[in-house]
Amino acid sequence: MDINRIRNFSIIAHIDHGKSTLADRLLQITGTVSARDMADQVLDDMDLEREKGVTIKASAVQMKYTSLDGHEYELNLIDTPGHVDFGYEVSRALAACEGALLVVDAAQGMEAQTIANMYAALEADLEIIPILNKIDLPAARPDEIAQNICDLLGTPPDSILRISAKDGENIQPVLEKIIQEIPPPEAHPGNPLRALIFDSHYNSYQGVVAYIRIFDGIINKKDKLHLMAAGKDVEPFELGVFSPAMTPMEILYPGEVGYIATGLKSVHDCRVGDTITYADPPALQPLPGYIQAKPMVFAGFFPVINEEYGNLRDALEKLQLNDAALVFEPESSPALNLGFRCGFLGMFHMEIIQERLEREYNLDIIATAPSVKYRTLLRSGEVIEIDSPADLPDRSLVEEIQEPWMDLQVFLPLEYYGSVMELVTTRRGTYLSQHYPSPSRVQLNFQIPLSELIVDFFDYLKSATRGYASMDYSFAGYRKENLVKLEILVNGEPVDGMASIVHRDKAYRKGKVLVNRLKEIIPPHHFAVPIQASAGGKIISRTDVKALRKDVTAKLYGGDVTRKRKLLENQKAGRKRLKRVGNVDLPQEAFMAVLRLDDD
Repeated sequence: MDINRIRNFSIIAHIDHGKSTLADRLLQITGTVSARDMADQVLDDMDLEREKGVTIKASAVQMKYTSLDGHEYELNLIDTPGHVDFGYEVSRALAACEGALLVVDAAQGMEAQTIANMYAALEADLEIIPILNKIDLPAARPDEIAQNICDLLGTPPDSILRISAKDGENIQPVLEKIIQEIPPPEAHPGNPLRALIFDSHYNSYQGVVAYIRIFDGIINKKDKLHLMAAGKDVEPFELGVFSPAMTPMEILYPGEVGYIATGLKSVHDCRVGDTITYADPPALQPLPGYIQAKPMVFAGFFPVINEEYGNLRDALEKLQLNDAALVFEPESSPALNLGFRCGFLGMFHMEIIQERLEREYNLDIIATAPSVKYRTLLRSGEVIEIDSPADLPDRSLVEEIQEPWMDLQVFLPLEYYGSVMELVTTRRGTYLSQHYPSPSRVQLNFQIPLSELIVDFFDYLKSATRGYASMDYSFAGYRKENLVKLEILVNGEPVDGMASIVHRDKAYRKGKVLVNRLKEIIPPHHFAVPIQASAGGKIISRTDVKALRKDVTAKLYGGDVTRKRKLLENQKAGRKRLKRVGNVDLPQEAFMAVLRLDDD
């Protein structure tokens, strides 16, 4: 195929704005998928993707299209994940393209993630084609939304395509506009090979399959290849294109999008953003933008049935084959027994992994309260990173604790301005700026600690704005804060599974709420059980679970009162001995109370 007739593009949109449905129509109109094989959301092949209306795993597909001028073009659609947790994967997919379709719901208008992805596409220097979708809805406001897009991008409202991806209305002009406005890829076939890995998956027979876009050089099936960041040499088992099934080819040319079956046994050796080149001679410089994705949120996964520990380990290992961002290591808990400490890109990533474990591997698991990675500076000058509060060193050894902060963008109608400002302020967020993409909507920019964002912030945001707000966030950096370790002591013994790191100003309130909640959950014993909250080495709250009292005087039917006193004194002495040697049984609900902890 002549490189001037190749077009590489992506579709960017907010969740549920019709990205996958538009992809279906493009596949249908180009004849890439036959009518017999056609199904809703062809590229979203996971049940979870279809249920949640969001693309979780990126994919690619090659389409052949004969335009109105009679020439045949090769259109490579690189689909991107649709959630903020996968922002790095989105950036690499955009780097593999020359243009992007910006799909906006004609009823809902521009949302936070739409704007964030639009800026990412602009930073990647892509040609952006705005498209208004769902114009068939009764609530559609195409003229108003088109003007909002014009205010942001400068595109004349009359030139913005208006389509209905569901009904197939006005889809042909989309293909024509892709050909006319998105430039063909630049090619340097004489240069050493450089191909960008924008995604990968694990195949039991072929090892890791890398999804690639070739920038320089050509790839032959017999070439020996080298992964520049991983430092691995590979010989391809197979190479080809997606149409949409994997179709083997002998050669891939500059500008094309395809795959390489590497034979590698782990996606850790074939990371997103890496550059593939010849083993000899290699390229001098890799393609820019590669970073190693690091987990931001950590939680413990424990099987409800202890005997399923081995099954949980096997399931996590299999999921990790396709997801290099998932990390885990063994962990034990006094009440939950053996499990794993797992790291995720964000809360949505954690939710997806948990649901896949339960559905695909038929496991019942308990997830502990999520936490973030803190950076601790010791008095010795050493800097350590901890993802579990129980690992925090003794306070006498700690000089300062730093926590991760995020840049947060909230997009909302004007009438909910005050509610959102109050919500973010109570979560220790700081206001940065605001601007108005449209007369009735405002974008507020904040910085907020990740620990305040991960548990239930989105639920409270939706509640405060009746579901009309959307948000996007990105990592801003670490910041020194006045943090303390909040410990829970039951019968004088600290319980590691209930420890947390909180801001000193919130420690008393959270400690008091938690000990009162534990008082209701922990069952009575034959001795009084003290429950204490400790912060910074001081007890800040205490309550007691009252002892079960047996009526030892019930067998007395009369006589002197000294007989009754003697029995009660004997019982009291027995309780003291029991308290000294007794152990407290903690139910699993006690550990989950930390997860449901709020400030009210």
